[in-house]
Amino acid sequence: MPFVINETMGAYSELLMLLAAGTYTVAFIAFAWDLAKSSKALRAIDLKAADAAGAVDEAKVPVAAGAGASLHAGASANRVDSHLAGPAGRAERPSSSAAKQAGAGSPAGQTADADMRYAAERRVPARVAVALTVLGVLIHGAGVVTRALGAGRVPWGNMYEFLTTGAFVAVAVFLLVLIRRDLRFLGTFVVGLAIVMLVAASVAYWTPVGHLVPALQSYWLIIHVSIAVMSSALFTLTFAMSALQLVQSHRQKTIAAGGADKLGFMRLVPSALSLENLSYRINAIAFIGWTFTLMFGAIWAEKAWGRFWGWDTKEVWTFVIWVVYAGYLHARATRGWTGTRAAWLSIVGYLCVVFNFTIVNQFFNGLHSYSGL
Repeated sequence: MPFVINETMGAYSELLMLLAAGTYTVAFIAFAWDLAKSSKALRAIDLKAADAAGAVDEAKVPVAAGAGASLHAGASANRVDSHLAGPAGRAERPSSSAAKQAGAGSPAGQTADADMRYAAERRVPARVAVALTVLGVLIHGAGVVTRALGAGRVPWGNMYEFLTTGAFVAVAVFLLVLIRRDLRFLGTFVVGLAIVMLVAASVAYWTPVGHLVPALQSYWLIIHVSIAVMSSALFTLTFAMSALQLVQSHRQKTIAAGGADKLGFMRLVPSALSLENLSYRINAIAFIGWTFTLMFGAIWAEKAWGRFWGWDTKEVWTFVIWVVYAGYLHARATRGWTGTRAAWLSIVGYLCVVFNFTIVNQFFNGLHSYSGL
């Protein structure tokens, strides 16, 4: 009878995972719609601002015509600047509206708030997308819980469970950060990665509910793997931010050189420097978590196999990831590696995480071969 209950809970979990993936897909479309719609609205505002600036230039008169005319032209320019700056009180909390940034003259056509605070304007698609993401993460969480109930243990004993739990944590962390910071521009990328993770888990790494191998039947599984899941989720966020940083940096350089802005939706994204600074802070937190992952893994290895370190493939790549992110933090802190170089180093670190999870787990034999495949 217990086995039947386990199978039933496992089946419920799989259905919930599929439902969560479907909800995330609709949220992904809503986030993409928000980027496209907002980009179109910003271009319209730019055209109006250009027309207003042209009207001001035509209204200007030579200085010799008299001080009164100059004052009149200056007053007209001030009125236009005030119009471009947006509604009253907007200066107290910078928004992501194009009008404000047009008045402020931000570099390289940047319009997003560098502090990533919530803007005053209503962006209906973004709000719908966030609501759908919240619904999706609740369904996803229910799927993780039912998997745990079906297995009678924590749900990260194989690649399927680690991937589904990791996707849940990544989206949950994104929503928690969203309470304080307007990171809705990341929604398309974070939710998109969560969809890829869920699809990969269901298609490539699906594993039926079952018991753990003896080496994993320890309380260290909860400590070690939970920290690894959280750190990997944070690394997922910084990967998305670093990728956006590269795109934004290229866009800003193109505009500064007089080129056309072909990525209008990136105006909703903060500057490359703002993305780099936030990514650095999150990576620092994730690195601390990965350090504990490495330490607790060594302690668990001593408990299970009688040695702290054995040059197992999984152990080596966990250490490689630690070295890459340590190098990133050191290079970024010394101001020697900033900008695109820091972003690429962060991306390399995440690719090492992906390699460690996929290739190492599947194709390298060792004491950590617990993929369940």
